[in-house]
Amino acid sequence: MIAADQCDTGRQACPIATSLARHAHNNKHATYGSLMPDRLLRSTTLHLLLAIVCGALLGVFDPGLAMEMKPLSDGFIRVIGWLMPFMMFLLIASGVAGLQVRQRGLGVRVWLYFQSMALLSLALGCLVTQLTHPGTGTGLGVSALATNFDIAPPSSTAFAWAAAGSMLTRALTQNPILQVMLAGLLTGTLMARARGRRHVDAARLMLEKIVDVLFKGLRQVLRFAPIAAFGAIAFTVGRFGPASALPLLKFVAVMYLACGAFVLLILTPIARACGTSLWSLVIHLKDELLLVTFTGSSVAALPGLIEKMQAAGCDRQVTRLVLTTGYTFNLSGSNIYLITAVLFLAQMSAIDLSATDLLTLLLIALVTSLGSTSMAGSAFFTLIVTLNLLHVVPVEGVGLLLGVERLMKCRVLTNVLGNCVACLAIARWQNALILWERINPREGSVVDEPPSPKAPNRE
Repeated sequence: MIAADQCDTGRQACPIATSLARHAHNNKHATYGSLMPDRLLRSTTLHLLLAIVCGALLGVFDPGLAMEMKPLSDGFIRVIGWLMPFMMFLLIASGVAGLQVRQRGLGVRVWLYFQSMALLSLALGCLVTQLTHPGTGTGLGVSALATNFDIAPPSSTAFAWAAAGSMLTRALTQNPILQVMLAGLLTGTLMARARGRRHVDAARLMLEKIVDVLFKGLRQVLRFAPIAAFGAIAFTVGRFGPASALPLLKFVAVMYLACGAFVLLILTPIARACGTSLWSLVIHLKDELLLVTFTGSSVAALPGLIEKMQAAGCDRQVTRLVLTTGYTFNLSGSNIYLITAVLFLAQMSAIDLSATDLLTLLLIALVTSLGSTSMAGSAFFTLIVTLNLLHVVPVEGVGLLLGVERLMKCRVLTNVLGNCVACLAIARWQNALILWERINPREGSVVDEPPSPKAPNRE
């Protein structure tokens, strides 16, 4: 029989060994295999996979009924969306208020990292799209397009800056998530400056307690994630069949190629520099990634991601601040989608873009991406705003992409992985990272479950 303390990782006893030891106290003949059925039945991953299989089968055998399952997914995402503004305000406010003196440069470092990733993702998406030309020869030409289109006249720089100012104003006035985040940053900054005063410290502790309560509520809501996944997959399979618009699949393939290139060429080296491998991180976050994949919303996984990254060894305040702000300012997958879609539609319309045109597009996309959020459909809305600003294609051109919007799983997965890697990188930059052994390939841990989400807390 395995003793619980034999799997101790230096942080917390191995949950499997602890469970076996407890079970052996009541049953001397207990074995690890006797516990496996119970563990499988309670596995979130298994529930999601079963829901996915059932949804796919319904979509194949009864497409009409399958398409009626869409409200199951939409309702789940809507409930998460109602709770998320409160969660983001509380997490950002408590995170900023709890920053220690050694972390005062955190905000600047977060901003520099996010903007660097935005530039890299946009540039990589532009490069892959220009090399593959997914919109050339598709036969889906967009009509009613202005023939004298030119996004880079002599005053292109002035135009770009004017467009940038317009988008910033629109983002601040029309993006409620961004407004909530700014309010949280302001509240947290004021509380941090007044740190040490009795009432301020009491308010900060109250924020922490409210966050814990809200996390518990979200965990109850997430119990319905398999139902949402069933509805999403059933609708997708019922809606798209072998006769779907085949030319658009080329655009989807290029999107997956660009996102894969970003993960391999950018995120993998960063994760390795932090002392782990990206694959180990993916295994650690498998439940959250499955949830994101089959609901189409990264917001639903935020509570679990915060707990998993804290358990992996990231400082609590750094984790909360980076992940919550990253849900608006570090959406690498959405950036790749934005630039790829614009170039795809331009190629469909036989518009030849010069190097200056591409640089102008990158600048405008960098600004319009600030108006994105992690809510489902936000990237498509940002694309519409960008095209209206640039006057590249009419509205019907954008409508061509709506048919494959639900196939863009790579976009949301890249967003999530990008934010988790950002959490590791910035925590390492702040000297606030003590990697848990399972995601550190140099240690070779045998632990099957993460330690308590409460650890590590370096306040």
